[in-house]
Amino acid sequence: MTQAYRHLSMPERRKIAQLLSARTPVRLIAEVLGRHVSTIYRELKRNFFYDDDRFYRGYFPLAADDKARERRARTGKIHRNGELAAYVTDRLQDYWSPEQIAGHLKHHATEGFYACHETTYRYVYSRDGYSQELYRLRPVARRTRRARRSRRPRGPQIPLANTIAMRPAEINERTSTGHWEADLVQFKKEYGKVNLTSLVARRSRYTFLMRNPDRSSAGGIGGIESKLSALPPSLQQTTADRGTEFAAYPRLKEKLGVESFFCKAQAPWQKAPVENANGRLRRFLPREINLAHLSLREIEAVAHRLNHTPRKCLGYRTPRELLTSQFLEDDPAYTSR
Repeated sequence: MTQAYRHLSMPERRKIAQLLSARTPVRLIAEVLGRHVSTIYRELKRNFFYDDDRFYRGYFPLAADDKARERRARTGKIHRNGELAAYVTDRLQDYWSPEQIAGHLKHHATEGFYACHETTYRYVYSRDGYSQELYRLRPVARRTRRARRSRRPRGPQIPLANTIAMRPAEINERTSTGHWEADLVQFKKEYGKVNLTSLVARRSRYTFLMRNPDRSSAGGIGGIESKLSALPPSLQQTTADRGTEFAAYPRLKEKLGVESFFCKAQAPWQKAPVENANGRLRRFLPREINLAHLSLREIEAVAHRLNHTPRKCLGYRTPRELLTSQFLEDDPAYTSR
């Protein structure tokens, strides 16, 4: 049975340095240490020290041990490229996700300047990443990585009205524009009844945020009506709402001719775009924040950030870019307005 390989230890390197200073042949050094002669030759070749002018040279055990440790250190691609590390860190500080960073780098390809999302995750949770607390910049700021698809399904009971299953196929397949999904975003009860209504376009993922003084249905539907009425008629088609906070949905049909549909009970995934958007805005508006203390401009700034961040599902275009292109497709005269 062959003996397991052992790296040279610090005492062995000190012994090599002593024997070399006494001009001992390499084969004899190997015999003294009980090592193969190739091990000693390889050690001298890899860890022999030269200065820039090749004036000060020699085998120094401390320097040799440091060089050996550096080679054995398992560093990732981002660690080895300072420019790439700075770019990734900057984008994380702009609240881009690792997938968004990788997709943007691939879309704007530069030779040798790319890191996949998994490489970025490993960098975030590496020793260097922890020292910079990069995990706090993730969409969900977890100190440790969690297994994929381990989130427990949750959600309140949803009263049935027009079910999402009754929507036309073109809405489910996102082949037409103007279809929206709405939801209520709540905050801690001790801060009062103030909440947000999030309105997200199914196709472009463009997001509107409206602040409500309470959970009354009239306020939530009124905010949706104000946003939709400012859009071209081609973008005022259907909404997918949930809960009693949208019980006044017939008002949308009466005023704008907009049909509304509801999820089934305990099925929030049936309106995934708005649920996804709510998860994203929690990074900027956590449940612990007092929404009443924020100005409308600060809330609009959060929507602006969401609408100007590239999305993987949009081919790494931004929701703003896609919605603008839909304006031009549906109404060529839009550019002249």
